[in-house]
Amino acid sequence: MGKGSDSGMPLFDRLVGAEVEEERARSAPRPGDKDNPLSVTEALKAANRVLDSQIGTIWIEGEAAEVSRSAAGHVYFTLKDEAGALSSVMWGSDVRRLRFKLEDGVRLLCRGNLGVYESSGRFQFYAKTAQPAGVGEEALALEQLKQKLAAEGLFDVSRKRPLPALPTRIGVVTSRKAAALGDIIRVVQRRFPVPILLAETQVQGPDAPRQIVLALEAIARQPVDVVIVGRGGGSAQDLAAFNDERVVRAVAACPVPTIAAVGHEVDVTLTDLVADRRAATPSQAGEIVVPVLTDLSAALDKEQRRLDRELALRLRNARQELEQLAAAAQGRVTACTTLRRRGLGDVEKRLAGCHPAAQLAANRALVRELDVRGATAFERRHERGKRQIGELSGRLHAMSPLSTLERGYAIARAGQQVVTAATQVAPGDAIDVRLARGSLDCRVEQVRDQAKDDASLDDPE
Repeated sequence: MGKGSDSGMPLFDRLVGAEVEEERARSAPRPGDKDNPLSVTEALKAANRVLDSQIGTIWIEGEAAEVSRSAAGHVYFTLKDEAGALSSVMWGSDVRRLRFKLEDGVRLLCRGNLGVYESSGRFQFYAKTAQPAGVGEEALALEQLKQKLAAEGLFDVSRKRPLPALPTRIGVVTSRKAAALGDIIRVVQRRFPVPILLAETQVQGPDAPRQIVLALEAIARQPVDVVIVGRGGGSAQDLAAFNDERVVRAVAACPVPTIAAVGHEVDVTLTDLVADRRAATPSQAGEIVVPVLTDLSAALDKEQRRLDRELALRLRNARQELEQLAAAAQGRVTACTTLRRRGLGDVEKRLAGCHPAAQLAANRALVRELDVRGATAFERRHERGKRQIGELSGRLHAMSPLSTLERGYAIARAGQQVVTAATQVAPGDAIDVRLARGSLDCRVEQVRDQAKDDASLDDPE
């Protein structure tokens, strides 16, 4: 018989030994057999080991339902589709890394492991990460924030405040380097020059929301009538600061009316929705915030012509009323005098025989008194009408733009542009100076520094 390879045991002996071991293994009680049962905990642990080894980490897609949160921050939910449902959990440490809120109805793509919770024997899915299925995480987070703020009423039309018709100072919250600032300044100066106060801030980047909030709070403490907040165009990521909840709430809390001018016409941020007025571009914000000076001047001229016509009509009506009052007063005096004279004639006829001189003198004195009283009444009516006409004329004169010129002021124009600052002209420029009566063609000899002029006004010496 042959030898074994290393053990020195004959081949026959080894074969017989292997058969004996196999028979012994078959006859020994296996874990989980009737003779060697597993405990509940051992069975659950065995199931988890099988799930880990055979399935491991997987991705599951389904709709979230029955979402609830524990005090520790854990989220319990059910993932379901048309035919099945799977109990799921995400521990608080993983929930805090999400950029959106897990809520009912959101379709999710989750990564995690299947397992059996030993305390209850419940089969469930342990989600480590989750993301919206079919929509980006940032887009979902933005939509959820939009719905939250809308539910609070921050976007309601009823809370929108009207803009001032003619602001005396405009606040702007943006970057000093932004093209948007230049657009706003250029449009405002062209339409109706008004002082502009800048609260400088970053408009993109991680720190931009905090800086924008601080800038809004700072500008609100200044004497401004309206605030423009925004920036030029850019990608969705560039405009993200204006979708930040802190910025939206700061705009809503601003004590003066606000105009949002973020991006271009197609860009709509949450700041646009909460502001009192939205401008499609920064240039449009400049057009919204101030009127056109020439249009305003034309409107004033039109109003003056209307007032002139109204005053003329009122004066004509007042004259007619005065004439009617005068005629009525004269008629009453004449009628009274006629009656008195008629009565005196009757008395004279009755007393003609006895010549009562005293009574006749008294009656004549009464007639004279009535004449004087009638004339006095007529004069009072006449004076009252004259005063009414004077008051109406004074009111019209006070409302006229020319009354300002009557006080010694003048309007200087360089071409079609009204000159409001010395820096708008240069030596040698021709200007037209309108006075209360007439105008002057002038030429600029010298442009003086405003600070020196202010000093000379303070020190007349």
